[in-house]
Amino acid sequence: MQYIVPVQAVVTATEYDREPTAAELDAIASEMPLISAEVELLDARITVLDRVPSEVDTQRIRRALRHVLAARRKLANLPDVTAYASEVGA
Repeated sequence: MQYIVPVQAVVTATEYDREPTAAELDAIASEMPLISAEVELLDARITVLDRVPSEVDTQRIRRALRHVLAARRKLANLPDVTAYASEVGA
């Protein structure tokens, strides 16, 4: 019987076997307020999946959406991050 196994060097390229660079860590750190705001919005939307949203739920979703928009605006106004964000995959 002949086993078919992938060659390790082909499966895991050396480019992906490295730690993040300082620039990548800085980009992630600058995007953390946006990530946190998006998680907050997602939590608010998940809460109302199985029921009709109450007034409090609606306010929570609107507040979370405002936080997301504010974080996006703040991130878009940073000149260093906007040029690098397309490379990171944001």
